[in-house]
Amino acid sequence: MQNKSPLNSASVSPRVLLILLVCAAACLIATRTLPAFLRSEAPPSVSQRILTFAERVVYQRAIEDVYWRHRIWPRNHGEQPEPKPSLDAVMSQAQIEKKVTDYLRKSQALEDYWHRPITAEQLQAEMDRMAKHTQQPEVLRELFEALGNDPVIIAECLARPALADRLLSSWYGADERIHGELKLEAWLAKRAGNMANSIAAANGNYMLPTISQGCIGDTWTATAGAPSPRAYHTAIWTGSEMIVWGGGTNSGGRYDPATDRWTPTTLTNAPSSRAGHTAVWTGVEMIVWGGTDGSNNLNTGGRYNPANDSWTATSMTNVPAGRDDHTAVWTGSEMIVWGGYDDNAVETDTGGRYNPVSNNWTATATANAPTARAEHTAVWTGTEMIIWGGENFGNYLDTGGRYNPTTNSWTATTTTNTPVPRQWHKAVWTGNEMVVWGGEINVLLPTDSGGRYNPSTNSWTATSMTNAPSGRIFHTAVWTGSEMMVWGGTGGSPENTGGRYNPGTNTWTATSTANAPSGRSTHTAVWTGSQMIVWGGNAVGGAADTGGRYQPTTNSWTPTSRGPGSRADHTAIWTGTEMIIWGGSPNLNTGGSYSPSIDSWTATTTTDAPDGREYHTAVWTGTEMIVWGGFSVSEDVNTGGKYNPATNSWTATTTANAPSGREAHTATWTGSEMIVWGGFGGGYVNTGGKYNPNTNSWVATSTANAPVGRESHTAIWTGGEMVVWGGFNGSNLNNGGRFNPVTNSWVATSIANAPSGRSGHTAVWTGNEMIIWGGADGFTPFNTGGRYDLSTNSWLGVTTVNAPGARYGHTAVWTGNDMVVWGGSDFMNYFDTGGTYDPGTNSWGITSTANAPTARYLHTTVWTGTEMIVWAGYDSSFACNTGGRYCAQSGPTPSPTPTPTPCTGRCSPTPRPRPTPAHRP
Repeated sequence: MQNKSPLNSASVSPRVLLILLVCAAACLIATRTLPAFLRSEAPPSVSQRILTFAERVVYQRAIEDVYWRHRIWPRNHGEQPEPKPSLDAVMSQAQIEKKVTDYLRKSQALEDYWHRPITAEQLQAEMDRMAKHTQQPEVLRELFEALGNDPVIIAECLARPALADRLLSSWYGADERIHGELKLEAWLAKRAGNMANSIAAANGNYMLPTISQGCIGDTWTATAGAPSPRAYHTAIWTGSEMIVWGGGTNSGGRYDPATDRWTPTTLTNAPSSRAGHTAVWTGVEMIVWGGTDGSNNLNTGGRYNPANDSWTATSMTNVPAGRDDHTAVWTGSEMIVWGGYDDNAVETDTGGRYNPVSNNWTATATANAPTARAEHTAVWTGTEMIIWGGENFGNYLDTGGRYNPTTNSWTATTTTNTPVPRQWHKAVWTGNEMVVWGGEINVLLPTDSGGRYNPSTNSWTATSMTNAPSGRIFHTAVWTGSEMMVWGGTGGSPENTGGRYNPGTNTWTATSTANAPSGRSTHTAVWTGSQMIVWGGNAVGGAADTGGRYQPTTNSWTPTSRGPGSRADHTAIWTGTEMIIWGGSPNLNTGGSYSPSIDSWTATTTTDAPDGREYHTAVWTGTEMIVWGGFSVSEDVNTGGKYNPATNSWTATTTANAPSGREAHTATWTGSEMIVWGGFGGGYVNTGGKYNPNTNSWVATSTANAPVGRESHTAIWTGGEMVVWGGFNGSNLNNGGRFNPVTNSWVATSIANAPSGRSGHTAVWTGNEMIIWGGADGFTPFNTGGRYDLSTNSWLGVTTVNAPGARYGHTAVWTGNDMVVWGGSDFMNYFDTGGTYDPGTNSWGITSTANAPTARYLHTTVWTGTEMIVWAGYDSSFACNTGGRYCAQSGPTPSPTPTPTPCTGRCSPTPRPRPTPAHRP
């Protein structure tokens, strides 16, 4: 006889259930744990688990209670007069119920509208990912304990909300049937019916994962999200994940389509940055080899093992000469590389066979080898490698050869009935034929023709051109087992079209463009066994970090996840449990909430959000993030908004008595008010305002004895005063002032022994000193700084011994013992380096560069209590959406600082600081 749960609504009356739930809530408040009747010592089989809506609400409250205990209530220096309120005071029962309703509606919409129900396998994978990648293991343990360490409850009430939000955002955001029809929240309310009182858990056998140990001193871990935008990279399919790598970088990522999640590949021992290389999958490892770093063609490579996230270099003994735009195939025991451009950009007819077991190379024969070439294709038949097409000294080729590694010999492919000579085409192996298609047959002349080569008869058959995709180059092609699918490329402009070719019927079927990724070329594609995944490439506007999954049975697309979009000049705050980023260039009004405890992003709503902007400010109040000011589209604004992460909602800040519109100003939080000051708004201003979020009102700051107007300065809160310093107002300044909000008065900071004038610097408050560092005066960056003592109104110097290189546009955080600076630019280079400064000993340490985020500036950082989280900024000519978590606890001796990354894009001192400001009209 089956035992019923005490909370099964079928066996408990509503009155008794209400009493039990009240008891549960009281128990949570008193002990921070669930009562025994809500905990499972030995979870029953999933078939027995029916979770009522009321149960889910209790569990949600348990989750919110953990988060609220860790939420920052800013009163370290007595600035917050009231004690931290209880959870009930800041989050109502209705708001908790709404959170449960939202994730159940999202789950229901995935099942009913897109026929993609969340499975037990997906939920288990999400739990495993959280446990493995958490960087706040203590918080995750508390969450697990709050849910009784019951894997079913954890799967349903912790993993399901994160997974449902991520999957639904992907499906909704690209579904042209509804995209733009309504905001997501309104669409869900419209589509979803009433929630059932009892909701069954996903059927499956769950295992409680082991939580990782988390932060290790002086180490970096990438934040969740897609790899940085790129093209000319490689991608392979492992059987469960797509691994992309390279493309002008030595970073990569593993994409799991089951959970729509990315995991970064380690940078430790990774091959050097490159593009135009090759990659093959051995069944255990991905082998990458060759390519170009922009200056030299490479003959190095590496074997990546996803099981332990590690790299092993390929041997250099007997290795082929460096090359790019070559080909590589996997035979089952060896990788064969052939052809390509050598270091002098000359085509080659040489190659090599690499055995990963013995880590050795064997040269391929050149006797009877095809004509030297590059931009050709190669397939593996099971016994031979067939290469075909390409170019040689500007001549397009229709010749090829079959290479037998057993005999180390070549046999020419017939030229009878061959397709038109070409380069930049694609080829697949069907099991008995090689199918080639597309490419360039003359300068700037792409083709939509192709051919099928049968090695057993050494004969060619033309592919039909009826209903074939338009001619193109730099497209992709995969074999599904019955069809060749081609997609993307360019025939003059980036394409988002494609086609499925059936060699059995010699017919084409177009791929849908509904919800397809944006048009692109030089991207990658892999076949998973049921869908084609395309990612990256060159799209309109530059390299992409987006992609899509194409399902041929339904002729439909689903986007791949990527986290918040790329940006710089945005803001970031730390709540105690999550980093919230918002806004930034180019005039964005989007954002995201990143939780390091579960290594997951959640989008911030755009409903009632302020207009898009950059160069604004943000502060954290204890319950809300307040953003204000900045540059929006064509003007400096004096608008803002209060964002509540508990309810994912925005409330506008009043403009009555608000300071004038401005950008590049500062904002500090006092414990009860936000103080904004300075900036540029038609001129350099020395005005400001105190904003009270409780009364939604502004009071102007005094201008009597205020510092001169400026922008790109710094401001810190001491617990009783706001201290501003430095900045630019036609020249770079080395003066500042202390503002007392109680007396509404200013006192100048001393300039005796003050650091030289600068802007684009950083400032932190240690509890008794303000430390400023870095910045620039004109085109001269600094690695100097100063320590300002409020009690004596005096300055002390910061040593430059072992200090990081001079820079501006970097970031700095205070850990409680050290100031950590990272990133930035010296106008010629971007940096992925940094340093830790100990004011007690006036000494510097070096931050590790192993697995550090790509070099960048104008990014953001927050301090979590154990880690510094870096995110976004400019890492080349474009903004990025990647980041990293730096554990600043004591650790091993760091690696030496490497050579900085040369600037290739925004290297001028824009947007701040600049010798001669060039403000927008």
